Amino acid sequence: MNKKHLTYAESGVDIIKEESTIRALTSKITYARKGLGAPLTNIGHYAGLLDFGEYALAMTTDGVGSKVLIASALRKWNTIGIDCIAMNVNDILAIGAEPIAFVDYLALEKHDEEFANQIGEGLRKGAELSRISIVGGETATLPDIIKGFDLAGTCLGIVKKDKIITGEKIQLGDVLVGIPSSGVHSNGYSLVRKIVEESGYSYNDPFPYNSSKSIGEELLVPTRIYMEVLDVIKHCNVHGLAHITGSGLLKLQRITKLGFEISDPIEPNDIFKFLQQEGNVDELEMYQTFNMGMGFVIVLPQEDVQKAVEITGGKVVGRITNSGIKVKELMIA
Repeated sequence: MNKKHLTYAESGVDIIKEESTIRALTSKITYARKGLGAPLTNIGHYAGLLDFGEYALAMTTDGVGSKVLIASALRKWNTIGIDCIAMNVNDILAIGAEPIAFVDYLALEKHDEEFANQIGEGLRKGAELSRISIVGGETATLPDIIKGFDLAGTCLGIVKKDKIITGEKIQLGDVLVGIPSSGVHSNGYSLVRKIVEESGYSYNDPFPYNSSKSIGEELLVPTRIYMEVLDVIKHCNVHGLAHITGSGLLKLQRITKLGFEISDPIEPNDIFKFLQQEGNVDELEMYQTFNMGMGFVIVLPQEDVQKAVEITGGKVVGRITNSGIKVKELMIA
């Protein structure tokens, strides 16, 4: 019997409808502060930017998503805080800013001291990896709204105005340096959970590609934090930066209207091979949902490529072209 092709939309997340919801929401947000703290014109990138004299303040907000359900199934919450910080910090880095501070928001169905200790452990580790201070937060007990818990946060970064990287300098022929991901990171977990649910596996079963870990443990590998990008910015002429998160390689469209030809992609992690096989997921759907082994992309001229590769441990994956996003022969957009 042929397996059904699983998709992100059928698992409950339709990125097209999500975009229309965002447009409806933002169309009503029209007020903007004047003077110090006013939004800069390039707001709407990975991070919002505020005028702060010689500097710009960068702000992001994000959460862990339904990955928290797998953590609860395994009662293993000590890496979730890393994910929360990573998803925000990586977006700060993608504008060329340095992350400096963070606040978290934890919504709970009920209180559990061991759970709270583990969440705190992950937040502490994420802060250390990102070199940021957690300066506050909020815990809300909402038994009529929350079943389990939700964790989100907001990050503040800083960058000199003349060092902001938006992608406007990207040119035809620029080189793409891809940096490996640590796994699924914190995106696409509605589809991930649907695949595991229909596969006959459980989160406690050994991961077929590495039996020393369970499937759940492999799925809880925390999001990589790309602080080395700051070193690349110091030593190279960076034209563009992209954090590959939800909607996969479609995220590249945020930084330029030019195209991306990825002729030598990073080999996807084994977890993606497992998910694609068990969910019978089309290749296009995989690249439009997951990072597929490449969590961050740096765009820069040829003369700076070798230095960027040395700093990041990444590799050249392709070049900037006229239009579209292509991985080998597969058109992503």
